[in-house]
Amino acid sequence: MTVSSDAPWTNPGPEPGPEAQPGKSRKAFWISSIIYYGIQVGSLLVFFFDFEPRYLLLCAATFFIRLWAITGVYHRYFSHRSYRTSRALQFLLGVLGTTAVQKGPLWWAGVHRNHHQHADQAGDPHSPRLGFWHAHQGWIMDPQWDATRFEQVRDLARYPELRWLDRWHIIGPALCIAVCYAVAGWGGVAWGFLLSTTLCWHVTYSINSLAHRIGRRRYDTGEDSRNSVFLALLTLGEGWHNNHHFHQSCARQGFYWWEIDVTYYVLYLMKSVGLIWDVKQPPARAYEPNPKIKTKASANPSPV
Repeated sequence: MTVSSDAPWTNPGPEPGPEAQPGKSRKAFWISSIIYYGIQVGSLLVFFFDFEPRYLLLCAATFFIRLWAITGVYHRYFSHRSYRTSRALQFLLGVLGTTAVQKGPLWWAGVHRNHHQHADQAGDPHSPRLGFWHAHQGWIMDPQWDATRFEQVRDLARYPELRWLDRWHIIGPALCIAVCYAVAGWGGVAWGFLLSTTLCWHVTYSINSLAHRIGRRRYDTGEDSRNSVFLALLTLGEGWHNNHHFHQSCARQGFYWWEIDVTYYVLYLMKSVGLIWDVKQPPARAYEPNPKIKTKASANPSPV
């Protein structure tokens, strides 16, 4: 019998309190920062290898798989619990998410939930109201967002295997590097890990920096979120951001058939074969007529 992650086969343990929020030393923080920028600079190594088609294919494959791991797993599952799965697959999906080099699932979900609680207000980690650079990646360099915010993810932190994975999230990048090297040597690492990771990062960050700035607003959600077909195509469906802020726990962010949402298409296939279930859909009120939004926050929207 498949066991839901909401009803684990064993007692997952007590909910961790504030004492379970380990902070990093400044030295460790700077090491992380050097690695972060080192990967981006290291992506230039692709120019030191003679081009081979397998390098490009490997880069495309690792980019798509890991971007989906962020959109379909870290975001729609761990952050918003928009579907259910078994405890075993929950862990394996978490491991897949760590390969994207965006820390552990508890850290990612904690920061994202904090964003929704304070969207475009004081306390939002990456509001573009503080500038494009801050929203895109500057906030990552702020030590206050370095530690996992366990108070935001008590539902997830009850699982010791997820706490372990959050602590040892480096295993994902290590696995990715090993696979890339096995497939195509050091050229594969340059293309399939360094360049792919850099592209995946900046595509992910584009939602923080642009999805509250460009596009149209269908719903008055109390912040600056917008829908952008350009960002939706770039991010496997995350660009329907105003839809998302309207109903955060929905697994489907493209509410209409013409709103392309590749992340949801993969989730639909997973549901079809029984890997996930209770996949949350848009509520009926999402399709009720809405007046044109005319607020200060949505003045002069881009037609994207």
